[in-house]
Amino acid sequence: MSLDLPRTDPRAANLAADEVRRRLEHARTTRLAQLKALDETGASPGDHLMSNQKDAIKRVLREIDEAFARVEDGTYGTCLGCSKSVPPERLEILPHTRYCVGCQRAA
Repeated sequence: MSLDLPRTDPRAANLAADEVRRRLEHARTTRLAQLKALDETGASPGDHLMSNQKDAIKRVLREIDEAFARVEDGTYGTCLGCSKSVPPERLEILPHTRYCVGCQRAA
C-alpha cells in the first residue's frame, strides 16, 4: 500500500486513511489480545519479565492511539524527528511508527 497519494483526489486520500485506520485497529486488537493473555497467565507480581512485557505492550498501545490522532490531524506518515515522509514500507510494517529509520536510530 502506498501512502503517496495525490492530495487533489480526496476520495483516494480517504481510502488511504481508511486503510491506515484498519491497520492501526488491527495492531491495537493484537496488542490488547497479548495483554489479556499475559494477564490470564496469573504470573506472580514480582515477575519482572512479565512486567516488562506488559509495559512494552502498553507503550505500543499509546503509540497506536497517537498514530490515530496523527491520521485525524493530517500528520500521519510525517517523521516527528526530521519532518520528512516516513517510507510507506516502514508504515506497512509499523503503522504506529513516529519516526523514519534514521531518526529512530538517533532516538
